Amino acid sequence: MSRKVKIYIRSILIPLVLGAAVGLLTRGSEDFGALTKPALAPPAWLFPVVWSILYVLMGISYARLEEDRLNDTPAKAVYYAQLIVNLLWPIAFFSLEWRLFALIWIILLLILVIAMIVIFYRRDKTAGLLQIPYLIWVGFATYLNLGFYLLNR
Repeated sequence: MSRKVKIYIRSILIPLVLGAAVGLLTRGSEDFGALTKPALAPPAWLFPVVWSILYVLMGISYARLEEDRLNDTPAKAVYYAQLIVNLLWPIAFFSLEWRLFALIWIILLLILVIAMIVIFYRRDKTAGLLQIPYLIWVGFATYLNLGFYLLNR
């Protein structure tokens, strides 16, 4: 197997497997169905579908940098920081039911995603652009988090 193929497989599997693990950990505690939902709230089944797609795009984006050895310390730091913040959000929101904390946490995630896009784009335009759907979804998730917090206090 070539170096390039290994990079892409590893880069895609890391967020995908970690995201699936967090999904399994929080699945039993998700009270999504019992919550009063804000306008535009999608059905619960859509979330794992969207996140799977976003994790694949995230992995491809990171692999592009790694393939061309453009993933220096700032790129790695922001990538893994946003991934950790991303993976901890469902635990705060669903398992711990800390809606306000989760809102602050997801705003931090938004900031990290923006920083990641800027850093990635400066190194590889496609790598940066591949993160735009992620930014849009996290922005939408921030709206949902705010709505859930306000409607379910």
